[in-house]
Amino acid sequence: MQIPFSPPDISELEIEQVTEALRSGWITTGPKTKELERQVADFCGTSRAVCLGSQTACAEMTLRLLGIGEGDEVITSAYTYTATASVVCHVGAKLILVDTQKDSLEMDYNQLEAAISEKTKVVIPIDLAGIPCDYEKIYSIVEKKKAMFHPTNKIQEAIGRVIVMADAAHAFGAKLNDGSMVGSIADFSNFSFHAVKNFTTAEGGAVTWKSIEGIDDEELYHQYQLLSLHGQSKDALAKTQLGAWEYDIVGPWYKCNMTDVAAGIGLAQMQRYKGILARRKEIIEKYNAAFKPIGIEVLEHYNDAHQSSGHLYITRIPGITLEQRHEIIVKMAEAGIACNVHYKPLPMMTAYKNLGFDIKDYPNAYKRFENEITLPLHTRLKDEEVEYVIEQYCRIVKEHI
Repeated sequence: MQIPFSPPDISELEIEQVTEALRSGWITTGPKTKELERQVADFCGTSRAVCLGSQTACAEMTLRLLGIGEGDEVITSAYTYTATASVVCHVGAKLILVDTQKDSLEMDYNQLEAAISEKTKVVIPIDLAGIPCDYEKIYSIVEKKKAMFHPTNKIQEAIGRVIVMADAAHAFGAKLNDGSMVGSIADFSNFSFHAVKNFTTAEGGAVTWKSIEGIDDEELYHQYQLLSLHGQSKDALAKTQLGAWEYDIVGPWYKCNMTDVAAGIGLAQMQRYKGILARRKEIIEKYNAAFKPIGIEVLEHYNDAHQSSGHLYITRIPGITLEQRHEIIVKMAEAGIACNVHYKPLPMMTAYKNLGFDIKDYPNAYKRFENEITLPLHTRLKDEEVEYVIEQYCRIVKEHI
């Protein structure tokens, strides 16, 4: 049996939508992208959404919209993928990394509070594995520190405190149990629709935001359009109107728009997404029932506080070494099961070492990394494959604990 880690779940619906886009003659940003934006906003409970080429593009355009740059500081967790942090470097701001809590993948909120300075403009919490982080705690911290905040543009002034910009790459469809969807909780939320995500457009992402008093949502939407399409005052769709060829370039900006071919995949995924989330939950519950009794630590995807999007099945085997972790992954591969590690903390990576970060300063993040193994979790898994993963993982782990 061969079980890949995270193949895309593509049905005939997605193929039909892409074919329709190809046959329409409209394959770049057009009606399908605009419809997907409408559906994403509706799904998240926000006024507007913008679909772009990736979560990374969404996050960078948001930082640029917020006027973040040289002299500013942005805080995030050391335990994440590079895209969370690299956008801070792209805009020229100073990256501040904090450790995780002890025995947790969530950032240490005490360290977050201590790290906020008069230069801090944004904090980037991470909904890792699709589990909403503690937004209530984060908001209480930035409110407490608001006297230190010095706004430098109109949006910063309207918000009046450190801005909460969530890396919600894993969390499309996650929600709090009061019904608030991820996408409507942070000031700005950036989703990934990459091929390995629950919800895919092959490559792509979306940004949503909470309405800001004194700031027009339509104006924000327009600014994202300008930033993501060369600063061009009209998109290609608008230019097709009779006699409407002329346009202006209002800034020498960027190119990261979503195409209608990609949006077509997303529109089909939207029709299926409720079932996709339900199936992920079903698999997670089967895994939990098998692994918890033998001492494998797992994340709380579903509890009284939140419902996860069920993006990653992250496990931790207490007490094993890096070498033992490697052996387990190799043995799973020999059994035909592809596993992964989420994540190698950023201070262990060359790029971040070169920025002066040292893993010794992030002991909790390192402890989480050294014995973490991520199992396949996707909606192409059949019941018998789920049982096979359980059987093999239990067998192999028991040999090491």
